[in-house]
Amino acid sequence: MADFLASHWLDAFTTLLGLLYIWLEYRAHIALWIVGIIMPALDVWLYYSHGLYGDAGMAVYYTLAAVYGYAVWKTGKTGKKELPITHLPLKKYLAVGLCFLAIWAVTYFVLITWTNSTVPVLDAFTNALSIVGLWALSRKYIEQWLFWIVVDLVCTILYVRKGIPFKALLYSLYVVIACLGWRKWQKMMNPPVSLAE
Repeated sequence: MADFLASHWLDAFTTLLGLLYIWLEYRAHIALWIVGIIMPALDVWLYYSHGLYGDAGMAVYYTLAAVYGYAVWKTGKTGKKELPITHLPLKKYLAVGLCFLAIWAVTYFVLITWTNSTVPVLDAFTNALSIVGLWALSRKYIEQWLFWIVVDLVCTILYVRKGIPFKALLYSLYVVIACLGWRKWQKMMNPPVSLAE
């Protein structure tokens, strides 16, 4: 058991940070972005060492995006009101969908051209949807939870296949928390905002 923990210490540590992150996200607490800077910086090393090059690159993006998210949440206030939780406006659906497909295609091309990734389609898929999900989180769009449910399901399977057991457990827990987060944010929306806005 000690050997197992010694060889998986980084996986276990970043998993603990991930639990803290999702708890803060569930509560819509701005400190999620601080954890969101530290955890993916460590994940770069973890994923790269397991041949998940897309996820390693994504962890770099997560680190930088967490700085952006913190700035948006901190300065996205009007008067004394915080940035509100809203729905992703319908007029943005097409642009978001096209961006997702473009990012997926580019990431897939990078993975098959310059890496020896054994799971380029799924690795690129989770990366592309994560970019969209993190952008939606930075804007406090409630739909971000739906993006994360899909990402977390796929990542759970990938991490089991790649021998990253703690992250696999974390992401399976993320699926449950994302479902609960969707419900919690619905209740936190005050007043509920129309999708057409």
